[in-house]
Amino acid sequence: MLLVTHSFPRFSGDVAGAFILRLARALGDSGTEVRVLAPSGPRLSNVDTIDGIEVRRFRYAPKKWETLAYTGTMAEQVGDSLRGKAALAGMLSRGALAVRSAAAEFSPDVIHAHWWFPAGLLALGSLSSRPLVTTMHGSDVRLARRSAWAPTLFRRVMRRSSAVTAVSSYLAGEAQSMADGLSVKVEPMPVNVALFAPAPNGIARSEQRFLFVGRLNTQKGIGLLLQALAATTAGASLDVIGDGDDRAALEATAKQLGIAARVRWHGAQSQEQLVPLYRAAAAVVIPSENEGLGLVAVEAQLCEAPVIAFRSGGLTDVIIDGVTGMFTPPGDVPALASAMDAVLARSDRGRSLGKAGRDAALARFSPSVVASHYASIYESVKHVA
Repeated sequence: MLLVTHSFPRFSGDVAGAFILRLARALGDSGTEVRVLAPSGPRLSNVDTIDGIEVRRFRYAPKKWETLAYTGTMAEQVGDSLRGKAALAGMLSRGALAVRSAAAEFSPDVIHAHWWFPAGLLALGSLSSRPLVTTMHGSDVRLARRSAWAPTLFRRVMRRSSAVTAVSSYLAGEAQSMADGLSVKVEPMPVNVALFAPAPNGIARSEQRFLFVGRLNTQKGIGLLLQALAATTAGASLDVIGDGDDRAALEATAKQLGIAARVRWHGAQSQEQLVPLYRAAAAVVIPSENEGLGLVAVEAQLCEAPVIAFRSGGLTDVIIDGVTGMFTPPGDVPALASAMDAVLARSDRGRSLGKAGRDAALARFSPSVVASHYASIYESVKHVA
């Protein structure tokens, strides 16, 4: 299997596209030979091995311009910048040639493109006759929705794909609404179930501290969470993990609401640093809307943390209301505050929600489970030209 992506760990332990590496490793463990093709980047070699997976990287621009991949800022970098647009044009043209060359050399049974743009488009432009599986993760679906030029290219990639998957039912529905007759199978990416786990000897959860993990921006809803915290009756506190351009404004909002002393701003944290925070939280609160999936919820569940979230987007695949977490209507601050008070008022402090959440997450997001599903998809399409 040739895996094509613009986001993949640049070194062992890197978080960029880490879920794709987990899939590749699990596929390798089950007998599938995997090679990864990705764009070049600062200080990256053309051929590398990351945790046992061979990675080939293609050049697409002068070295100082090769910054579009891995950081999640491609759209911002391209924007109205002539340099960004030139780098993107190079990625699309040279990337297509790289896919064609890799397919000729490696002779994969299947090409698996992660994100229809740019990876699916590279596979399309390569003119390779290999079966193509395209997986959508969220940002690519939003691009197809919001861009004037993207829908036509999106439909071309969909028509060329022998199988299409999305990491949540929400994204599958969004994609199907843009291409008549499109069949999309819901298959999430694997999560690090070894790292995200309950404390080995048990740990006393905080009875008063909630946790938020995410970018500090409007889409993630942290401003609504601050309002909800101010409206809670238990006097609870909040740990905020993440950075973003809105941090200063949010700190000012907390001060205006009279809760500044109850909010701790930790900045960005590594995955290893997140684990004890998940384990100790009274509940993890996710006040965002239209998440592609909501991996924070899955990580929290694996650590047996109760999860409170807006009923929106891919989170509806992750949480069963009242069983593995608690839902409130999107944007409803009083309801969110009530749910936060409610989890603290439960006789078990939400422990049953956490345990049920972990069981459900293991059954769906374990690398071996996800890899077996994708291996079946590859087998079903590998003779389709």
